[in-house]
Amino acid sequence: MVEGLSAKDPPPSFPGVSGMDIDIFNGDADGIAALQQLRLAEPRQSLLVSGVKRDIRLLDKVVAMAEHRGARLTVLDISMATNSEPLQTLLDDDCRIFYVDHHHPGDIPEHVALESHIDADPDICTGLIVNRLLGHRYPAWGVVAAFGDNLHDAAHRLGKQCGLAEQAMAVLRELGELLNYNGYGREVADLHFDPVQLFKAVQPYADPLEFYRQSDALATLRQGFHDDMGKARATRPEDEQESGRIYIFPNEAWARRTAGVFSNERAREKPDMGHALLVDNGQGGYVVSVRAPLNRKEGAVELCKSFPTGGGRAAAAGINELPQGRLAEFKAAFFAAFQS
Repeated sequence: MVEGLSAKDPPPSFPGVSGMDIDIFNGDADGIAALQQLRLAEPRQSLLVSGVKRDIRLLDKVVAMAEHRGARLTVLDISMATNSEPLQTLLDDDCRIFYVDHHHPGDIPEHVALESHIDADPDICTGLIVNRLLGHRYPAWGVVAAFGDNLHDAAHRLGKQCGLAEQAMAVLRELGELLNYNGYGREVADLHFDPVQLFKAVQPYADPLEFYRQSDALATLRQGFHDDMGKARATRPEDEQESGRIYIFPNEAWARRTAGVFSNERAREKPDMGHALLVDNGQGGYVVSVRAPLNRKEGAVELCKSFPTGGGRAAAAGINELPQGRLAEFKAAFFAAFQS
């Protein structure tokens, strides 16, 4: 971590970089709010690289660009462990990389051109790490990030520290949830807005409350959220035991869009239980979202990593492709994982 960074200082950066700037960010609320804070503090004309929330191998896209050599990269809210190979390639190609994330990183390369700020505590997100690095210069965007990542206690703590009224907190909660809702889908075509375009819509606003009041994009997200969540909330659990609830959604765009928000909502409803949402992928399997009980926030990543394509954090994790033939196995492992 960088110690002693004051509110007047720019975020850490590398001197003497002659290549282009590339900003790589997760397409959810946390990624967008983290980048917004950094670019408010240090504006850049940068190439933007993002995707749906589960499109986390974003550094592969950068490696594929001929112009990446010697570039200055900012990487936000994507797993370093998942991107370890392209990260090393980019370092070998003389890139300078500023990396902020809250997922378990695996082995962090020791390299003079890599500056990493990784904190995998279950009560923090990338936007909160950036807020800390910037000395709380744009804390309201940190609040948006925390609400988007279902860290309501952390969001309220930060909001109180910076003097936000309850009405403002409610607005920032809705904004975080709507930005997060937009990030879920199998591909960008599932989303209401490409995350790159949504970030560009956010970019002019130092104050997220002004974005909330003035942006036309939120009306679209709000209506889509209302329609989609109506269908999601009408779905009953597929299986339920004392330790958790499992839901299964069909292979529909609304189901993919609501996966994150619905999982977070159900987790807040029953904070002593684990929750799993399986969305039919139309290819003989499921995309799985898991939330550990909010009252103990552990066990999700271990459960998901016990299956191929699984990963995530202690409190929230997922499996990109669970074969239908392993559904019974997953159910048994899920209920066992969250027994008190």
